[in-house]
Amino acid sequence: MKYTQRRNSFSRFVPILLVIVITVVAVAAVIAIGRALFGKNDSGQTTDQNVNVGQVALLSTDVGSAVRLTVRGPIVANENFRSYSITISPESREMTTYEGYLDKPIAEKKLDNNSKAYTELVYALDKRKMMEGTPLTEQQNDLRGICASGKIYKFETLKDNSVVKSLWTSDCSGSKGSAQANVNEILDMFLKQIPDGKKMAAGIGLSQEEALFKL
Repeated sequence: MKYTQRRNSFSRFVPILLVIVITVVAVAAVIAIGRALFGKNDSGQTTDQNVNVGQVALLSTDVGSAVRLTVRGPIVANENFRSYSITISPESREMTTYEGYLDKPIAEKKLDNNSKAYTELVYALDKRKMMEGTPLTEQQNDLRGICASGKIYKFETLKDNSVVKSLWTSDCSGSKGSAQANVNEILDMFLKQIPDGKKMAAGIGLSQEEALFKL
């Protein structure tokens, strides 16, 4: 009689044990799948957290990739304010100079490009640390009113006309910004992509030689 009772008790316990085992296996599977999907390692940290998305975008030569330099002059009257931008992609090179704070075009130059030329440029920019920088808060990245008596230099990587990463600095000693690259080198490389690029910049009073890089 006692043997029969023990057997019955064991028989009732087996399904419960199976449920517990299945539950543990299911939970372990969910955790493993979650780690695989979200790229987490054993320490619980994302494996991609140290990836510089700006550098990845910089070295990409896919269609839609591009790099851009923007230079803004001193803050003066709207009629006298000047700026320019240079955008390079695997298919094209473009420089535009602007008048006023609403970016009224003054002069524009558009040229063709090719993938090999673009590759050489972006790898050279990477060696000059174009996309290396110090992370700043949203407030610190607000460029309104920054370096009123000097110039601001902004370096950007683009994908399908959207900014992937943006870094900036200025030639004012109190506004170093986020960029760590040697500005003269980056500026020179962009301007050399546009024949007469330096002349166009000088024509609006923003020649490279005028920069006083106090970084």
